[in-house]
Amino acid sequence: MSFARLDDELARWAERGRCATLWWRDDDAVAQTSRLEPLLALATAQDIPVALAVVPAILEDSLIGGLAAVPGCTIVQHGYAHRNHAAAGAKSCELGDGRALPVVTGELAAGRDRLRVAFGPRFAPVLVPPWNRIDPAVVAALPALGFTGLSTFGPRAGREAAPGVVRCNAHVDPIAWREGRRFVGAERALDAVIEHLAHRREGSVDVGEPTGILTHHLDFDAESWRFVGEFARRTRHHPAARWMDVAEAFRASDARPA
Repeated sequence: MSFARLDDELARWAERGRCATLWWRDDDAVAQTSRLEPLLALATAQDIPVALAVVPAILEDSLIGGLAAVPGCTIVQHGYAHRNHAAAGAKSCELGDGRALPVVTGELAAGRDRLRVAFGPRFAPVLVPPWNRIDPAVVAALPALGFTGLSTFGPRAGREAAPGVVRCNAHVDPIAWREGRRFVGAERALDAVIEHLAHRREGSVDVGEPTGILTHHLDFDAESWRFVGEFARRTRHHPAARWMDVAEAFRASDARPA
């Protein structure tokens, strides 16, 4: 795989005296499994923080114990049970799609409490909706539930999704879900990274939103991890790139370039 194009883009950031910020979100965590091991090993080896989106209703004790030795892992909330409630033929959705708002918010509150008890201060009150879909009425209810962050997919339209709730999305998903749930390939994955970085540099999207790399450890194969591993190694100590943890990513400014 060739990373020369990424080097060129980062060089353009450096020429402007800027640093390309990045963050890492991994979805669908439930248990400590062999599928999770490559992620934890990479995060530890490269000393890169990762936001692990955990499904609270089906969380297993093995995950709680398994993450004890991985301090760079922050826990965020991945919906409630990752259960599709959409009508037949509609796009998958758990948080909305005609469900009664008190039912949805009650589930989210129960999930929040479960993760807070399980992980203590390592839990950040950031909501990651399953399938990256959430009803606007649920978004409006997030401040009252104690959430301070929301993460879906694609460039954010504004810094706050609701008062006091910062939106910080993922932008690069290396899996082709409609093409056999396979790795898209290094070149397509790099295209997505470079496209978002270029748009930020040019000011056509929010330059303050760090570029989010999304992984799904349960669906990743060896080739997927090779790409993410090489990307991590090349950016971890690059002078024009910097990885943010959850706390910093959700504080990031929405300032645009002059």
